[in-house]
Amino acid sequence: MRNTLILTFALITVTLFSGCEVIGDIFQAGMYVGFFIVIAIVAVIIWILRFFRRRT
Repeated sequence: MRNTLILTFALITVTLFSGCEVIGDIFQAGMYVGFFIVIAIVAVIIWILRFFRRRT
């Protein structure tokens, strides 16, 4: 069950954020905005992982 949730999350993430498009937008917006986006994404991923670990 846990592996299925992680795989589903990874598949949704890959589908929604195509790598080249996201990188291009980050460079277009500027370094500080890109830095903030990366920190926000990492924080959300950590929060989701902690949430699922508490439930099991």
